[in-house]
Amino acid sequence: MKKIILAVTLLSLAFTFTWAQEESSKLPRPRLVFTGTEDFKVDKYQLTRYKLSVENRRAYPDAMFAPAPDLPPCGSNTNASRSWVDIFARGGQRIYGFCALGSSETLGHLWFAVPKGEAPPDYVHIVIEDRKLKTKLVSNVVSTGAP
Repeated sequence: MKKIILAVTLLSLAFTFTWAQEESSKLPRPRLVFTGTEDFKVDKYQLTRYKLSVENRRAYPDAMFAPAPDLPPCGSNTNASRSWVDIFARGGQRIYGFCALGSSETLGHLWFAVPKGEAPPDYVHIVIEDRKLKTKLVSNVVSTGAP
């Protein structure tokens, strides 16, 4: 009986892994675009927000960004989303991240900020990490317009 349970468990795991690979392989590479800047103030700090958008965001199911309390939290947020988005500078330095987006539509409102007057990274890209399927989707690289 133990052998049958083990065999069924292994078969189930293999099927789940294959399904996850197939599902993630159907998703397109994120098409990132730089959409502009805006200055803003937080307390006494003057900042410039560099805005980004994923043009093909509607290709990603909202379920990817739904709360996932069964996965590890994001800091103290126990309802962090299933997928997280990180922004990276050229060279791989992580700049900023989002761990509670809520829906694919929010991929149209990504951003990072630097102190006003400071140069931003010249090029950035994003990585969408689906923590449930253990997959990562890497976008194209875009210019921030920095000299």
